[in-house]
Amino acid sequence: MPEDVMDKTHAVTCTAPVNIAVVKYWGKRNEELILPINSSLSVTLHQDQLKTTTTAATSRLFEEDKIWLNGKEEDINHPRLQACLREIRRLARKRRNNVDPDAVGLSHKVHICSVNNFPTAAGLASSAAGFACLVYTLARLFGVEVELSGIARQGSGSACRSMYGGFVQWLMGHKKDGKDSLAQQVESESHWSELRILVLVASAERKHVGSTSGMQTSVETSCLLKYRAESVVPARMEEMITAVRRKDFPAFAELTMKDSNQFHATCLDTYPPIFYLNRVSHQVIHLVHRYNKHCGETRVAYTFDAGPNAVIFTLQQHVPEFVQLVQHFFPPEINGGQFIKGLPVEEAALSADLKQAIGLEPMAKGVSYVISTQPGPGPRVVEDQTQHLLGSDGYPKKSA
Repeated sequence: MPEDVMDKTHAVTCTAPVNIAVVKYWGKRNEELILPINSSLSVTLHQDQLKTTTTAATSRLFEEDKIWLNGKEEDINHPRLQACLREIRRLARKRRNNVDPDAVGLSHKVHICSVNNFPTAAGLASSAAGFACLVYTLARLFGVEVELSGIARQGSGSACRSMYGGFVQWLMGHKKDGKDSLAQQVESESHWSELRILVLVASAERKHVGSTSGMQTSVETSCLLKYRAESVVPARMEEMITAVRRKDFPAFAELTMKDSNQFHATCLDTYPPIFYLNRVSHQVIHLVHRYNKHCGETRVAYTFDAGPNAVIFTLQQHVPEFVQLVQHFFPPEINGGQFIKGLPVEEAALSADLKQAIGLEPMAKGVSYVISTQPGPGPRVVEDQTQHLLGSDGYPKKSA
């Protein structure tokens, strides 16, 4: 491609994190604007282990807007994608005051390429990281400098929480236009440096019931969901924020597990019922409670989103023993694959007493692998231009 043409192409690459809710969001009061029936709180996971990377580029040579997700071209006209793209372009035009609409290629089409480094649609909050990254990247591309969580929310509700690092609350808001339904950072990623997160990947398959359709059915049919939103979550949010600020792990752990259990109870209370957990999930729940009981204190907590993968919260000093327990009770397939990915985990010996106290039948190949991580920062720009996912022609590089 000639140099003068290349000069007309403007590209930006950014990364954004996955977040895991410890007080769950389930149910909307407005489907179009994605306004929740309750507030929620999450922990942002570190991008060194889990992230979405997105490149967005504009050029006068692009004939239409295009998007590629994980190597496959997708429909750019999806309403949620369009909502984000339209809003960023509107704000960019407003910022330019229509003086020079071509200042940052506003009249040009945009090409977007996005990849996750984790399984998509397996209950690992892929849409949250994806839409957060999309909105952040487009904002950088078009020079939009405003509060972005309200835009990300219109792509995927929980995406608004991925706009910040550390511990983040999504305020449900009360306005009909959703202007007050935004994410706020409660504490930064450095606040609780001993906290560790283990993602136990039990299944990388696509869910039978997606989150969007699942929560819509719950809102329509579950009495428990209404009770949860109105009578349980408001106090639980306050308790959770206090536990995080005080770094009170036992309180944080108990609230996290109770909220996960209640979320899945509302799924069972939905008609017809929704089953996101499987036999492995149930076994992990037993393992956590029996381990805590044996230790005489709450050392480990589980939470499950809309999928079978357990996300475990614990403190750094307990990681080696608990990972060893997972490996013992869910013996991995011996195929040379790496069972523990992410932050390194030291070896630990398990006492006969401990194994006996757990007393579960080992479930071979129940857990495919474990991702070891910690709280991390919000979205960031990738300065190295060689990391762009789009080539000089505006199409995905072969590696993307």
